[in-house]
Amino acid sequence: MSTGLAGWITCRQVLNIMVIFGFMLNYALRVNFTIAIVAMTKTIVNVATGADDTTGLNVTDTTVADLSTTTESSVINEADKFEWDARQQNLMLGSFFWGYVLTELPGGRLAEIIGGRRVFGYSMLWASLLTLLTPLASNTHYIAVVILRAVLGFFLGASWPAIHPLTAVWIPPMDRSKFIANMMASSLGAAITMPICGFLIATIGWQSVFYFTGGLGLLWSIIWFMVVFETPASHPRITPEERNEIESAINAAGKKKKPSYVPWKSIITSPPVWAIILTHGASVFGFFTVVNQLPTYMKYILHFNIKENGLLSSLPYFGKYAMAVISSHLADYLRKSGKLSTTATRKIFTAFAVMTPGFLMIIQVYMGEHRSWAVGIFTLSLFLNGAVTAGYLGNGLDIAPNFSGTIFGMANTLSSFGGFVSAYMVGVLTNENQTYGQWQIVFWILAVVYITGSSAYVIMGTGELQAWNNPPEKGDGNGETEEGVPLNQRNQAAVK
Repeated sequence: MSTGLAGWITCRQVLNIMVIFGFMLNYALRVNFTIAIVAMTKTIVNVATGADDTTGLNVTDTTVADLSTTTESSVINEADKFEWDARQQNLMLGSFFWGYVLTELPGGRLAEIIGGRRVFGYSMLWASLLTLLTPLASNTHYIAVVILRAVLGFFLGASWPAIHPLTAVWIPPMDRSKFIANMMASSLGAAITMPICGFLIATIGWQSVFYFTGGLGLLWSIIWFMVVFETPASHPRITPEERNEIESAINAAGKKKKPSYVPWKSIITSPPVWAIILTHGASVFGFFTVVNQLPTYMKYILHFNIKENGLLSSLPYFGKYAMAVISSHLADYLRKSGKLSTTATRKIFTAFAVMTPGFLMIIQVYMGEHRSWAVGIFTLSLFLNGAVTAGYLGNGLDIAPNFSGTIFGMANTLSSFGGFVSAYMVGVLTNENQTYGQWQIVFWILAVVYITGSSAYVIMGTGELQAWNNPPEKGDGNGETEEGVPLNQRNQAAVK
């Protein structure tokens, strides 16, 4: 077996490990302020409006609430806390989203041009440095925090779509489901970050949260640039055997270059692309409606404070990651063994992960008044949703590896607004009318969205490579391209 670092671990294994920790820290850098703000303010107020937590797989309103009981017990004197009112807190929390949505699509395309290693690595590096500056910004003025958080979102927004182009050049097609599951390590970050930050606040103070997460992010970034490289061909320590194994599987060695332009018309009019966008939007909308609104529903309808049970609060996050890993290994096994085609695999797992929660919401309509049923259904729906990694989440790599970053950037940009819509929808339906009847409407809407989105994928989705993945270069009529290799390295690749 080919070996890499220190002669006992392959370069792909190193990449897997770094991506797992990278997404865990990615989540920590996003939510540390959301957790710490409870202890930073003189008066604990409800800042959960939903508007600040509307991006894929990031901070949820429950994060603030889950840590409130812990972070209230802070070593910081009350007189040293900030007098931020609810409006100012919402502004600081929501500003992250302003920058985040701006770089999803550009970040994906940039990773296709200069490489995912640089985009993901520098996104995390700058985000870590900004995190270390958060205490200074907080002591300066709340507007300084607003600006800092917006810039932080700007950098982290580019990180998620950057992984797909990196996957295209490092991971053989039949192993990509397992690698994409690493993105769900953000769920592990959710489950781990909350108690760690709560402990730090209670024992050292809220500033320690930013120094701890920012310091870890900075350390990770340094190691990332030391051990991860854009392509197997550019890795100085990869063995010839591992490089040949990767390049042979990807079938890129004999091709010439990567497309120098994006066939926007073909992408925008492609049914498989819209299948990914629609089901991703439905999945994110459902996920954040369940996660953000569950505590409210439990409190007003079932008169039960789920936030007081730390295990119950963290269980969905652990479960989602476990399902992502299990389902992705199964999906790649089914594809590699020939038992299922890529198309069939993606459709089955997407239906399982997105359509099944829709049917669970229908059960919730009729059984949701019972506490055990309600908690069980919500937890199960989040658990099953982890299987998206074996379904549509990495499907852009199947249909167009050369533009996988662009496709995911499109999908994540549009789905980011799902949280806004979700919070607004629930607010309109339940404002001063917290009745089970109104929540039944919410569940019906969730059911329709889940089932409609997944049905769109079942109908239009495919695992087949699209012709526009290799558009002819303007002027030469040659459609041969090197799959996934960063555009700025195409001349180097051509002479190898």
